[in-house]
Amino acid sequence: MNPQYRHIEFSEPFPDTETEVRDPQPEAPVREEPAAGAPPPKPGFRVRELIDGTILVRENMIRQLPYLIFLTFLGIVYIGNRFHAEHMVRVNNALKTEVGDLRAEQITTTSELMNISRPSEVAALVRSRNLGLKESLEPPKKLKR
Repeated sequence: MNPQYRHIEFSEPFPDTETEVRDPQPEAPVREEPAAGAPPPKPGFRVRELIDGTILVRENMIRQLPYLIFLTFLGIVYIGNRFHAEHMVRVNNALKTEVGDLRAEQITTTSELMNISRPSEVAALVRSRNLGLKESLEPPKKLKR
């Protein structure tokens, strides 16, 4: 580019770096003192107040007391619900085991009943007990109307 077209004007001259003196430290923020009638600012949370219990008598804490009691109640209900759910799971597992045992017993009993109720087994049982019953040799007759 041609230097004649490059013209820059400054409204304020640049500060002279040799004459300008800068402060080595920036100014500290000015702390405003409260008015004479205003209450002093409340201190923040301190561990000592928590340990000795004075935090519980603060005005903020007293205002939050119903909310804290409600949260404590919800926590107790939550813990009780968990214990109840765990108890129900244990009962459910015990009942499943019992149902499995009863089902196995039912299958065994059914198979024994099927074995005992066969005609050959019934005839052998009657003979062994000497009941005096005899097996019919005639086939059953069908009745007509």
